[in-house]
Amino acid sequence: ITDGAKTDRQSDLEFTVVEEADLPEELKTLIEEKKKEPMKLTYSNSEYLYIVAGYGEQRSGGYSISVDELYLTENAIYIKTTLIGPGADEKVTQAATWPYVVVKTELREEPVVFEN
Repeated sequence: ITDGAKTDRQSDLEFTVVEEADLPEELKTLIEEKKKEPMKLTYSNSEYLYIVAGYGEQRSGGYSISVDELYLTENAIYIKTTLIGPGADEKVTQAATWPYVVVKTELREEPVVFEN
């Protein structure tokens, strides 16, 4: 007995982490509007599917985000990311930041499920 589509992993999806400078303008605008709160969104154009995971406002710099998994099941795409805080001895800016990551993968029709 399986517990649904999550266990029916078909394949890992290849992806690229996209720098802000390389984002489509419309997606940049969308991120700018939503970055102060945690966000999970998708955007597609005629070539690619972009998946955005943002962690809202943090009180300092030094944060990064790892993409732990991106895989396909029979009826969904699953993504798992982790927010990584600054190291104890790391010198960081003491200003608010809004860490997010954008991954680009092949254009697909399946819905995206964000895992914590």
